[in-house]
Amino acid sequence: MSIPPESPSEHNEEAPEQEFQSSTHHPPAPSGELFDITTTVDPAYIISLIRKLLPENVKHGERSKITTSSPPENEEGQSWSIDESENMKNVETFVKQSVDDKFYCQNEREDVAVGEEAWEEFGCILWDLAASKTHAEFMVENFALEVLLATLMVSKSARITEINLGIIGNLACHDVSRKKITTTDGLIGAVLQQLFLDDTACLCEACRLITLFLPSNESGFLAEALQPEHILCRILWIVENTLNIQLLEKSINLLLAIAESKQDVVAILLPPLIKLGLPRSLVDLLSVEISKLTPEERSPERYSILDSILQTVEALSVIDDYSQEVCSNKELFQLLVQLIKHPDKAEFANSCVTASVLTANILTDATDLALEISQDTLFLQGLLGVFPFASDDIEARSAIWSILARLLMRIQKTDPSNLHQHVSVLTSKSEVVEDELLIYNVDDSSENHRSSTKLTARTFALKGIVEILSRWRTLDDHMKGALSMEGCYVNEGDVDKMLHYCCKYTNE
Repeated sequence: MSIPPESPSEHNEEAPEQEFQSSTHHPPAPSGELFDITTTVDPAYIISLIRKLLPENVKHGERSKITTSSPPENEEGQSWSIDESENMKNVETFVKQSVDDKFYCQNEREDVAVGEEAWEEFGCILWDLAASKTHAEFMVENFALEVLLATLMVSKSARITEINLGIIGNLACHDVSRKKITTTDGLIGAVLQQLFLDDTACLCEACRLITLFLPSNESGFLAEALQPEHILCRILWIVENTLNIQLLEKSINLLLAIAESKQDVVAILLPPLIKLGLPRSLVDLLSVEISKLTPEERSPERYSILDSILQTVEALSVIDDYSQEVCSNKELFQLLVQLIKHPDKAEFANSCVTASVLTANILTDATDLALEISQDTLFLQGLLGVFPFASDDIEARSAIWSILARLLMRIQKTDPSNLHQHVSVLTSKSEVVEDELLIYNVDDSSENHRSSTKLTARTFALKGIVEILSRWRTLDDHMKGALSMEGCYVNEGDVDKMLHYCCKYTNE
């Protein structure tokens, strides 16, 4: 199960007992020999668990339109209501089917529903079982989704709703059961209604469930359901306002899944999200997370949030219709520069790698920004410091070389003092650059890659380094000594060594 058990929020602590009344007797489930399923868990036991989750009002045949408490309003100001009479019939069929059809015949006078504590126990068992493909398929074949839908619509207990969404979320991990979710009338709508709850655990599970659907073949169906403006507004509101780290991560991952979805899903959901201010929200979130990287506020559990925000922005930056909006955001660029310059990268190295890729994407569209950072030696030092963390990512390393090529082209024309400072930074990172060249040489062994734009960027960057080092060597010794005395020491032996291997790899 993905979310650890949490107590329901205070406003949900006292769930109405009439909804989940305790039963004094549960008839035995049929023998497991009746089922054609390979599992270490008795199928009859799974069915008995599903039966125990039935809400009391379904057992007594209440089939009226059911809505969750405080339902959201649609664009016309009307609250959502879902006519689930057909699903209620299916659930009642589940209770009454005969042993020959794999179910024990339930006595009309016997209650199926259980108390909330027992429901939690049985629900958590099903939550775990749903993680198995075999169990998940068996559950959906035997009305688990109809039972969960019935419970989802009548329960006012946050804990029961959380478990319910968790079970559906695990079922959504498997192809067969995920398809069944989309064909269960009203279920997706009922799940989306839970986004308007105020309980953190329920919102986490709702975001997780939606995120699981987006990369699948059923994503188009979900995108249509998510499209109404009030739903997208609610998702953005959660992202912008939650103080819970787990919910923040889940909701940002939902936005990331949308940005990385198939083209038809992107076409449905991104335009309204952009219109509602998604880019602005992402930049604000990034600013907050980077501000928390100080030694006093740094928290390892927030690093994944920082990385998800950057990945979402990166995903937007490579979509033609939205790249310009991302690349023209100067505040975003300044935040990326600030992150790359951070002296302690090890703990959030993945974020620095992503920031480098995003910076390269921005500089491709906004080349004038390279001039702003070309004289920033701390940025050059920080960028070179990202190389070791990107050793297994060819695309990221190529992005770093691309940035270097743009910067070094402008550094060549700088004055002697700035030139000396840049040479000091380059030689201080000479081992990092040499190690990177050795790795890159292995990765670039194929002829196709040798002629690629990635290799071209590296070649231009190396030529820039050679030009800068060669120009520094032409300075007179008195000037070199005076500049070194100012705190930027340069060892001539390091310069010669770096020149040698940069020339070597440039000529290959």
